[in-house]
Amino acid sequence: MHSSTLFSFGARYPIITCRVSPPASPPVASLSLPSSSSDSLACSLQCPHFQSCSGCTHELNLQRPAVVDEASGFFKRYGVEDFTFDSCRLWGWRCRAKLAVRGTSDNALIGLYQEGTHSVVDIPECKAHHPNINAAIELLREGIKVFDVVPFDEDQGTGDLRYVQMAVTTHSTSLRAPERYKNGKVQVSLVWNSRNEKSHNADKLQALSSFLWRKGGPNCKFHLIHSVWANFQTSTNNIIFGNRWRHLLGERDFWEHVGGIDISLDPSSFGQANTRAFDSLLWKLHKYVPGGSSVADLYAGAGVIGLSLATSRKCRQEHTFKKIVSVKCIEVNKEARLSFEKTIQRLPNSLNCSITWHHADASVVSTNPLSWIIGTDVVVVDPPRRGLDASLRQILESVPSIEKRMRSSSQSTSSNAKEEKRPWILRARELSVQAGNKLTPEESNTLPQRLIYISCGWESFKEDCKSLLSSRAWELEKAHGFNFFPGTDSIEVLAVFKRRVVMKKKKKSGVKKVGLKKVRAK
Repeated sequence: MHSSTLFSFGARYPIITCRVSPPASPPVASLSLPSSSSDSLACSLQCPHFQSCSGCTHELNLQRPAVVDEASGFFKRYGVEDFTFDSCRLWGWRCRAKLAVRGTSDNALIGLYQEGTHSVVDIPECKAHHPNINAAIELLREGIKVFDVVPFDEDQGTGDLRYVQMAVTTHSTSLRAPERYKNGKVQVSLVWNSRNEKSHNADKLQALSSFLWRKGGPNCKFHLIHSVWANFQTSTNNIIFGNRWRHLLGERDFWEHVGGIDISLDPSSFGQANTRAFDSLLWKLHKYVPGGSSVADLYAGAGVIGLSLATSRKCRQEHTFKKIVSVKCIEVNKEARLSFEKTIQRLPNSLNCSITWHHADASVVSTNPLSWIIGTDVVVVDPPRRGLDASLRQILESVPSIEKRMRSSSQSTSSNAKEEKRPWILRARELSVQAGNKLTPEESNTLPQRLIYISCGWESFKEDCKSLLSSRAWELEKAHGFNFFPGTDSIEVLAVFKRRVVMKKKKKSGVKKVGLKKVRAK
């Protein structure tokens, strides 16, 4: 059953890439697309769950959502004429899915809520899911029925299985590169309605996890299941995961390869749903970081962006530079630290830069957001959908005035400032992880010359962008869009800002002119 679905994957799901052009002209694509009405049909969702499921909102023109034209016009107004849009993979792109489990043991509903309700829509043939997620869901459905696992009842707060998270790793060094995606293995995380593994329904959890491993593990004809985890949750709110996790079967470490590095992701870690599109974005981002740059990666998560830059030649110390190049990753979620620590173990030994991860909220005034960007050449921000926090945006908009004050300050006042900041530095070191070059970078008063903004919220990005530009501290240099969620009217943006150069007005020297007239008069 699994092999027929899996191995036809490459033929059924082509990759389409287009460059933004005026609406009257068809997009230039890596595949020849038919024009007129057949264009929409060729790139249509064709999913049996459309309209009943809340996951996708657009059925036609997956390769070019309507927001692309709006984005192109927006950036053009601010001087970017060559905005591009990468359509990426249009079907089978989702490698990470959180799904509710409702219904009965004999008829389990595994899917998403219907729009505006808490009624779950079963989506066994979802076109957005990586096909192996759909295969793992069917295997789970079978196990639920065999062992009489009771789906969660929200009204009563009863049942065994509340949610399931399916995450696909498409990186397997034992396979040739072209075969890795279609043969991705699925990490299954069962959100169990109990406080821990010793509760009354623990025997069902053990039986279900063993069934998944026996039917989809390494001894099967097709190795589908990477690992099985349990999360224990009894809360009455809408939060999916509880705080307690337990590894049950399979590989403990989950690895993915993006941006030139192997990254480790725990089930509780944030991971991009569209790993192929994220990989494309990272390689594009590399182009805009000058060689020998020190980088601050804010909203860093497990540090994927910063570490990807560290392993490239962008953040390596050049022989001509005396300064020690650094990459600082700042993240508010302390759970991301473990993933960072595992990831750095696979980095090359030849890294010639200092890499640190800090557990801190870079946007909170009490943690001094300015301290994280001082001494850097490039700042990368990847905020949540709501956009930049106001305090951080204010700091970025004030960079020129801050730099001017720092330059005018005397040596004595700057040394006093360092003494005042020392407690912040000590606290950061206590909550940090260091890798790469162990030499501590010398304190520098330089401020970033480039800001790279990765946005998953188009509306909030527009407000942040207009605010940054109106401050006259930054000007927009480049912008690119990516289709992270085909079937929706959303866009992932990579925007590159550079420091605005203010031309100094030449002072009129009236004294010299007067003097010259006097000389001539004599």
